Amino acid sequence: MERVSVLCLSLLLCSLSGTEIIEQREVSPESVNVPQPGASDLHAVLREMSVKLAENRLMIQQLQTLNQEQAAKLKQLEKQSSHMDSQQQAQTAALHRIEAWSNVTETQVQTLTRDRAVGQVAFSASLLASGSGHTGPFNTHTTLVFRGVVSNIGNAYNPHTGIFTAPVRGAYHFEFYVFGSGGSPDSRVMLTKNGEHVFIAGETQSNGFGSGSNGASLLLEAGDVVFLHLHANRRIYDDGDHYSTFSGHLLFPM
Repeated sequence: MERVSVLCLSLLLCSLSGTEIIEQREVSPESVNVPQPGASDLHAVLREMSVKLAENRLMIQQLQTLNQEQAAKLKQLEKQSSHMDSQQQAQTAALHRIEAWSNVTETQVQTLTRDRAVGQVAFSASLLASGSGHTGPFNTHTTLVFRGVVSNIGNAYNPHTGIFTAPVRGAYHFEFYVFGSGGSPDSRVMLTKNGEHVFIAGETQSNGFGSGSNGASLLLEAGDVVFLHLHANRRIYDDGDHYSTFSGHLLFPM
């Protein structure tokens, strides 16, 4: 009886040990069945990657083409910009030439206007404005004042001093006529430029009236003066017929 109990106990223990071993085998990692990917799945992944790679290559080619087009456009724009710069430089040079020509033309117009204005210089006057009689003699050379002004274009002649003042540099022509009544003293008048005697006109005879004349073309600077001197100890006659006269005009400016 006692042996039977021991045998039963032993069997029970063995049964429990086997069950534990089985349970331990069921939870062992080595005994877990993990599903492995199949060959069809790998092919699908590879095909998808190939498609993506082809798309990327196409995109790269498109970007390269676009980059080349942009580079070509940029070169074209650079050429156009260079051409426009050349055109602008040419236009600027032409504008400078036009401005220079305009300045020259304006200067010429101003010169012509000035020459036209100053070119209108002329005067003529008789010794006496009214009445009759002799002027002189004086013991020194005396400036004659021709008071009977017929014309004085440009107002270069002063009827109060008898002096003509050149308004501009140029060639001027002067004429003067001397009338004498004969006898002593005779008549002698000198054309004078800036105090220097140029030409003389006179009249000498024992009786009766007589006249003399002279003229000269002179190069005058602006401000030069021209007048007639009555020679010392000489006399000159004039009356309402205006025999004794002094005239001058600008031939051309220079």
